[in-house]
Amino acid sequence: MSDHTDTTSRAAETTTVERTRFATMPPERQGLPVGRRSVRPRLGRASILRLVALGLVLVAGAGMVLAALTRSSGDSAPTLPIAVTLTVFLLAVWAWTSTRLDDTLVAFLAAIALIVTGVLPASDFFASLGDETIWLLIGAFVIASAVSSSGLALRGASHLLRFARGPRSLFHLTTVALTLTAFAVPATSGRAALAIPVYTAVSAVLPGRERVIRALALLMPTVVLLSAVASLLGAGAHIVTDQLLRAAGEEGFTFLSWLWLGVPLAVVSSHLACEIILWRFTRRADRAIPLRMDAAEIGRSASTAVTGPLSILERRAVLLLGAVILLWATEPLHHLSPALVALLGAVAAVTPGIGCLTFPAAIKRVPWSLLLFLAATLALASALTTTGAAAWLSSSALAPLRGLGAAGAVAFMLVVIAISTAAHLLIPSRSARSAAIIPVVIALAPALGVSPMAAAFASTAAAGFCHTLPSSAKPVAMFADPDIVSGGFTPHDLRRLSALLAPAMFVLVAVFALWVWPSMGLPLLL
Repeated sequence: MSDHTDTTSRAAETTTVERTRFATMPPERQGLPVGRRSVRPRLGRASILRLVALGLVLVAGAGMVLAALTRSSGDSAPTLPIAVTLTVFLLAVWAWTSTRLDDTLVAFLAAIALIVTGVLPASDFFASLGDETIWLLIGAFVIASAVSSSGLALRGASHLLRFARGPRSLFHLTTVALTLTAFAVPATSGRAALAIPVYTAVSAVLPGRERVIRALALLMPTVVLLSAVASLLGAGAHIVTDQLLRAAGEEGFTFLSWLWLGVPLAVVSSHLACEIILWRFTRRADRAIPLRMDAAEIGRSASTAVTGPLSILERRAVLLLGAVILLWATEPLHHLSPALVALLGAVAAVTPGIGCLTFPAAIKRVPWSLLLFLAATLALASALTTTGAAAWLSSSALAPLRGLGAAGAVAFMLVVIAISTAAHLLIPSRSARSAAIIPVVIALAPALGVSPMAAAFASTAAAGFCHTLPSSAKPVAMFADPDIVSGGFTPHDLRRLSALLAPAMFVLVAVFALWVWPSMGLPLLL
């Protein structure tokens, strides 16, 4: 009787465990037997909302197409190319926000749909693959790979951090170092990967300070994301914004003009976030403990030489990076395009005897998916402009607001900043957020007397905040992964940080857009 009872108890426990595991993961992924009865999966609230959103997009698209087919002369209804373009664009936005399809695949499908329907000439799509911006990024990524492989970044960071005398100075010096990497590595994920060895080395010399180490893990991806606005090449989203502006007939940004506008916001927002993290995640006693960082000790923790004379590769990386940044910043003097400068630097980086790495190794580190995504979104932007879809959307959506004058312009900017700040909750890719939001911003801004350049720059700057969820940005996901970073943070820590940082960034970008950037040469109003 006792044996039977024990067997029954064990069976019940097994059933309970299996039910628990079934509730969190499908049987086939746990190696558990699948029951004979098939259980129909229930649609969750998120799935229902996605289906409702798809239905609304399809209804709106069908309505626009029907209005175009029955359109009479002088009617305000959209033409058929406009209806098709807007429908495809809305479907692409829905796919970026509601599916797990790759962002580049969605952009390609949208471009192909426009080509098949005759809205976008195939020659225009193929021409976007050879756009100057694509070559700028190819060269910049090769240069960044050369600098990273030389070990120069860790040496520079370790020598800067040796001036730290406490947690506050350590955090602010780390913020300075990470901000400087925005000019050397043209991707936030690449900069985060560059910061991981630094975090590992620094945390190894801070034993017993769990709160400080956790705060440092929060600081690094936060600064990587917020400081990216300092450089045109700081994130792929910046290139997307510049491309979309040029495709709409705007002047666009140069490396120097973006630098002039972006560096102040990058510096202020990064150090503000640093103070918020120190206040929120460390105690006064933690911040009062003296601290001394030794460069040699950091080097031993990272198993990399960071003291002594520069190696041959490091000297080459210094010369290469310095020359490229100097040529980018002095473009008005020599009139060499940034893409040509990047290409010259990339060739130098892989040339035997003067470079830092081999050509095959450099090519492998170029994110081709991002480049193809940029080309596809450029084609979509071209279709929005050439078909008149952007102009029609502007005249239709903002007709009631045109008489508000300056008040309408300010309200529009605040709405753009708010939407761009919160968009990471729906669209995890920063480049996809720009591809979805910027065309609409550019189209709507002129109707309210707002400069498309100012509105697009403010939107892109606000989109740098993407800290609420680990999936919101690759740098956050990397530092949230315990297999990559030990002693890191939890999703709850991210929410605690976002509760303060989100409103702070909204106010900061609004202040810059309304007062600071106009005084620096980027007027708000046309």
